[in-house]
Amino acid sequence: MEINNIKEKFYEKYGNRDNQPVLFFSPGRVNLIGEHTDYNAGYVFPCALNYGTYLAIRTTGEKWLKFSTLNFNEDQKTELKNLFIALDKSWINYPLGVINEFLKKNVKISGLELLFYGDVPNGAGLSSSASIEMVTAVALNEIFQTGFQTLDLVKMCQKAENEFVGMNCGIMDQFAVGFGKKDHAIFLNCDTLDYENVPLVLNDYSLIITNTNKRRGLTDSKYNERRAECEKAVSLLQSYKKINNLSELNVADINHLKEYIEDPVIIKRARHVISENGRVLKAVSALKEHDIRQFGELMNMSHDSLKNDYEVTGYELDTLVYEGRKLPGVIGTRMTGAGFGGCTVSIVNNENADDFASILGKIYKERTGLIADFYFPRIGDGARRIKE
Repeated sequence: MEINNIKEKFYEKYGNRDNQPVLFFSPGRVNLIGEHTDYNAGYVFPCALNYGTYLAIRTTGEKWLKFSTLNFNEDQKTELKNLFIALDKSWINYPLGVINEFLKKNVKISGLELLFYGDVPNGAGLSSSASIEMVTAVALNEIFQTGFQTLDLVKMCQKAENEFVGMNCGIMDQFAVGFGKKDHAIFLNCDTLDYENVPLVLNDYSLIITNTNKRRGLTDSKYNERRAECEKAVSLLQSYKKINNLSELNVADINHLKEYIEDPVIIKRARHVISENGRVLKAVSALKEHDIRQFGELMNMSHDSLKNDYEVTGYELDTLVYEGRKLPGVIGTRMTGAGFGGCTVSIVNNENADDFASILGKIYKERTGLIADFYFPRIGDGARRIKE
């Protein structure tokens, strides 16, 4: 949507053209490899997209916070308070949780009017929630001149989602959205938060994101259950090694899991996390060496592990992945995000990209009855003010 259109919609909603809103943008993200490792203090390799969340915002002399979105018809307003509690199943919990984090740090918030517009599909595993949180945080940071650094904002947004929204996510989503760099992916250690921007040079290949359009609520999914299973694995492995998280183990340790864990399900969860960390390290090296085929093969192995060991894929995602692998020009395809629906990410030869979408879309509809959406993203920068 054009920036002027967003501003015009803002005036239609809130009036008073003499008080101009300020515009901000925060991207969505896709994780190329390293799934369900972030909350295990492991390695991830995401990149920011040119799809994301726009925010038009201005201060008022009132005591109200007013929220509106162009994506659906649900306006909300709430009176300013010292601290807020989450509303029941409302989208404004994402920006409101961020506002709450600013209030906890004694930032004096005045009345605000906010209008959001997102072109990241909700619930698709492309971090629409982190995008909303970060665009709110960057806007508040500038409007109220709080002076927080990007990493501060990232941590505040993660805390808002963990404690206010109730989604026990790791830090990857907010980090990727905040620190994204055009034409680069972020190699991130989620334990130390050390990171490296790695050029994403695909040459004759492109990223294609495919949305299953199978709806699932992340908070209501098996996400928190998987996290608890990983924590149980860490507890059971204490007599093997004194570890704080599964990511302190390496691939050689996988052979010892059965000696300390009886539950085969917990073994599988641990095996995925440990092996996935190894795949991320190999994938980053492959990309640096311009071995895109090796990178694609590691993506395939990642999905297989997510299906068989972590069990977070499902019929729709598996249909896209395993049918997609059969098509010409596809060198890697996997689920991305929490799973149980959402999206796949694929690396496809440019010459085959259109056929990939049309053929796979037809197969998917025949198998599932659902219509998949295909996106051909560019890799963009992180959350920022839009310069007009």
